Amino acid sequence: SMASPALLMRVVASAYSVAEKAAKIVRNVMSAGDLGIVEKAGPNDLQTKADRLVQMSICASLARKFPKVTIIGEEELLADDITEDLIEDGHCEEILKKPCPAQYTGIKEEELVIWVDPLDGTKEYTEGLLDHVTVLIGIAYGGKAIAGVINQPYYNYEAGANAVLGRTIWGVLGMGAFGFQLTEAPSDKHIVVTTRSHSSALVNECITALNPDHVIRVGGAGNKIIQLIEGKASAYVFASPGCKKWDTCAPEAILHAVGGKFITDIHGNSFQYNKEVKHMNSAGVLAALRNYDYYASRIPNTVKESLVP
Repeated sequence: SMASPALLMRVVASAYSVAEKAAKIVRNVMSAGDLGIVEKAGPNDLQTKADRLVQMSICASLARKFPKVTIIGEEELLADDITEDLIEDGHCEEILKKPCPAQYTGIKEEELVIWVDPLDGTKEYTEGLLDHVTVLIGIAYGGKAIAGVINQPYYNYEAGANAVLGRTIWGVLGMGAFGFQLTEAPSDKHIVVTTRSHSSALVNECITALNPDHVIRVGGAGNKIIQLIEGKASAYVFASPGCKKWDTCAPEAILHAVGGKFITDIHGNSFQYNKEVKHMNSAGVLAALRNYDYYASRIPNTVKESLVP
């Protein structure tokens, strides 16, 4: 008989279905019309009913199947009784059929850390910029992002009434990433994607120093990495301390799975994802599918000095 699939593949296959369920919750909250918005640290740091329900759904569903895995979510929620309608216990058969990369076949449950951003781009969600929104489930082992699932609940939402809404992108290091068409940005252009709602003098000083041909301002870290892997932008630059581990874990795994060598802080340090690590990426983010060194070499010292890891 066939050996049962390796733990990592089971976790990714479950995370895929859990993310699809999350997308349905996101769309249901929006169509019901009551977003239940709460300000956390201020008007640019919002939480909606969708953030809360999705996090409960993802964390409870994965914890039920993989009780020894550490799961860290963005929202601080009381462990309320989870209603059964929030639980997703399915998995993606397609993923289970793929062989696990050899370096990950022996992983045990207690060695995995899952970083969850239930709704990345909350501010954009509340403003109706629905294509910016993603659900992020990142899987880390030995402090490194090794697998990720990114769901875009509103992918295709401008394509008309009969369009199929939403898509799920997933990837594993050593295997590749799936659910989208890998495209490189034009090599003769420097197109920088950066924050839409968390701009600052420092953010702008950094971008100006890169002398970009074009700057794209969008919400969500997941969305920005998608811009890189679909060839719409050549670098993602965020000279600010606002980004957190749950924003970068899944996107980093996807970017690395397709051969993008780098997502780092502004100083070039790679991110650590073990469960003891601090949640804040306090020294910003720099990512590129190609030509990372070009961008890294142009970050001004004034910006580096302002952002302490």
